Amino acid sequence: MQPTPDFDPAKLAKSLLRRSRQGALATLMVGSGDPYCSLVNLASHPDGSPILLISGLAVHTKNILADSRVSLMLDERAAGDPLEGARIMLSGRAEQAESDKDLLQWRYLNAHPSAEAFVSFKDFSFFRIRPTGTHLVAGFGRIVDLKPPQFLTDLAGAEDLLAAEEGAVAHMNADHRDTMGLYATKLLGAAAGDWRCTGCDPEGLDLQDGQTALRLDFPERVTDGTSLRKMLVRLAGEARTKVDQNVKN
Repeated sequence: MQPTPDFDPAKLAKSLLRRSRQGALATLMVGSGDPYCSLVNLASHPDGSPILLISGLAVHTKNILADSRVSLMLDERAAGDPLEGARIMLSGRAEQAESDKDLLQWRYLNAHPSAEAFVSFKDFSFFRIRPTGTHLVAGFGRIVDLKPPQFLTDLAGAEDLLAAEEGAVAHMNADHRDTMGLYATKLLGAAAGDWRCTGCDPEGLDLQDGQTALRLDFPERVTDGTSLRKMLVRLAGEARTKVDQNVKN
């Protein structure tokens, strides 16, 4: 199905991956191979792939260590009939973090600050789901299968941005919290709240208030700290223009 002005499957799948904080994780039971489903908290890697922090004592972790094949169901938690909202079923393999553990921990704790209380427990480990595909259902006649290049963010050439991400996020939250609020309320139509930045990548900015997460897409790709700063200034200007227009009206 080709994108239309009111329906872009790849964009919607990317947004769900970035905004989801909980999901239903399906694994295969050790020994029998029977399906097993559990509720998990998650965050996202800069490329959009899901990050999990799970205990070695949990059944799903034991299943993953025996067979890494998993699927993850995410939905947009729409009001009313949940079946009227968009959802994705992502398939892939869950890999235990090794070289990128620090990045996964930083991103996960930004999304789930309360996990700080147990993140250092020896039985907890970070896993990253490496997707092989996803099935998007977004309403009648809007059912699409997507491949990873369609819903993951290409990080090639963005090494400078990734290196600057942690400092940039800390700076935005410490010195520009009001701007985060403007992005959320004026550019994304959200209610006022204690909005903060939880991450950025070449394609956009992630915002969160409590467990409510938003995705602010960039008009064009950014790959380094300088282009990120210029983009954020540009978007802040657009948000303030909307404020001025509202005042005049």
